[in-house]
Amino acid sequence: MHCRHQHEADNHEKVPRAKLFNRTGLRAAILAALREEQARQARAAADAHEEATSEESRPENKWDTHSQEAAYLAEGQSRQVQEAAEAIGLFAVLPLPAFSATDPAALGAVVTLDSGGSPARYFLGPRAGGLTVATAAGEVMVLTPQSPLGRQVLGRRVGDEVVTPRGGRAIRARITAIA
Repeated sequence: MHCRHQHEADNHEKVPRAKLFNRTGLRAAILAALREEQARQARAAADAHEEATSEESRPENKWDTHSQEAAYLAEGQSRQVQEAAEAIGLFAVLPLPAFSATDPAALGAVVTLDSGGSPARYFLGPRAGGLTVATAAGEVMVLTPQSPLGRQVLGRRVGDEVVTPRGGRAIRARITAIA
């Protein structure tokens, strides 16, 4: 087993150093998208709260649940506002360490996966999994360690393979860069 790990380490050393990726700009784009989502949810929560408490929403009979449904909606949207605020706080202080071609993927890394088609880039972040932002290098999706793909990618190195779900199928993808 020791030989296998030594062989893997030799392969990692032959991988070219990943191009520098502007992770500070990427984080700024993620923060902007989260702030926009937070503001949108806050407006929706305020609208739902107003709907729940307006005179027009007073129940006409004991089976009229319109105001109660609006109150539940306002509560759910308020929770989303809070979740966005927590994500903003976590991303704002997320360290962005420099990664070399031999470093394992960790929070703050941009990981490129290639399954034989066009490469896909993922930013390993603490929250907001699935959020996609546009960058000069193309789209980047936030991937959390709690997600199935995030669990596979975390701790892996350039050259390692992971299995990505796509269209109900399992597709093998190789990590081609960690930046």
